[in-house]
Amino acid sequence: MRKLSGRRAVWLVMKRELNTRLRTRSFVIGTVVLLALLLGYVGFQSALVDSADKNTVGLTGQAIGIAQQLQTEAALSGQEISTVAVTDPAEGRQKVEDGDLDALVSGSAAKLTATYKSSLDSQLRRVLDKVAQRQVLDGVLSSAQLEPAEVMAQVNGTHVQDDAISPEPADQSERLIVGLIVAFLLYMSIITYGTMVAQGVVEEKSSRVVEILLASVRPWQLLLGKVIGLGLVGLTQLVILGAAGLVAASVTGVFSLSGFATGTLLWGLLWYLLGFLLYATIYGALGSLVSRQEDTQSVVSPLNIILIVGFVAGFNLLLQDPDGTAAKVVSLIPLLSPILMPARIATGAAAGWEIALSLGLTVMLVALLTWLGGKIYGNSVLRIGSRIKLSEALRG
Repeated sequence: MRKLSGRRAVWLVMKRELNTRLRTRSFVIGTVVLLALLLGYVGFQSALVDSADKNTVGLTGQAIGIAQQLQTEAALSGQEISTVAVTDPAEGRQKVEDGDLDALVSGSAAKLTATYKSSLDSQLRRVLDKVAQRQVLDGVLSSAQLEPAEVMAQVNGTHVQDDAISPEPADQSERLIVGLIVAFLLYMSIITYGTMVAQGVVEEKSSRVVEILLASVRPWQLLLGKVIGLGLVGLTQLVILGAAGLVAASVTGVFSLSGFATGTLLWGLLWYLLGFLLYATIYGALGSLVSRQEDTQSVVSPLNIILIVGFVAGFNLLLQDPDGTAAKVVSLIPLLSPILMPARIATGAAAGWEIALSLGLTVMLVALLTWLGGKIYGNSVLRIGSRIKLSEALRG
């Protein structure tokens, strides 16, 4: 049988994988489940953002008169406080205990008492302190025959001057959330579709389909077509999740659909392609070492462990300090760069030279592992029976 040209052979194998995988029920269900989890996480973050900046305070007795002052002071601090007049202090205490009120405030404006269940929000405490302090200060100034409004205008107009060496972006928390989501999605996509490459290789090998396919295409063409095809399937799912996540986060107010969010998505797609090429060829090569599906996990486990340990360690480093030395070093390791570097780019912690270096190192490792994986695959895929040793596959 006449061999196909390299480009056409890769195209046909890739097309076969796309047509087969995109129509499977597992792809649809998996995408829907991940989408639901992502939207649920965005909704959870939205609820946290709303609850963190909003308090419901009950006012009783003389404290009812500070409602306007309380809301004005809260607005100056970037907080939202809704006040409720409570005529019966006992009823107010019960509402605090039931969770209907965050606090019950009583007493005179200069001597406020806050009743709360177990802990008082630190922002709310500062606002209450400022209201009481302002009342005391107004009294002192009045007794000294000074105009409180003029003195307070001078006091409020005095601020420390900023001189940041490396100023943190105003939307740093948003950037960190996006970075962590991107790292998680890339990790899940690479490990899921990488394992799928290995399983596909074993399936074709055990069913002897590979022998028919290799009558028309070369081993490296078959492996490359499979890797590209499954990579595009994963990319399709990633684009769906990324776009839906950005829109949902923008609608719920977790963050705005700004340039950094769109740029992060584009960087994530680039790093996904590099990461998938980096791992998928090796997944396929390792899958060619065995002939039964039940043996697949044993050969891909070392690769999975590298991904899992690297992801967990990197995730914690990103949470602690994305600009720290440890995070920089780990994100420059080619096997982990596709997961961690786009997350650091999202936070604004990655310098240009770090991005360029990690890209260069990753591309070089992709080339090396593609050659190595192709050799292992070519020497092993037609050998049926017991598991083949890696050293034996490398020798040919």
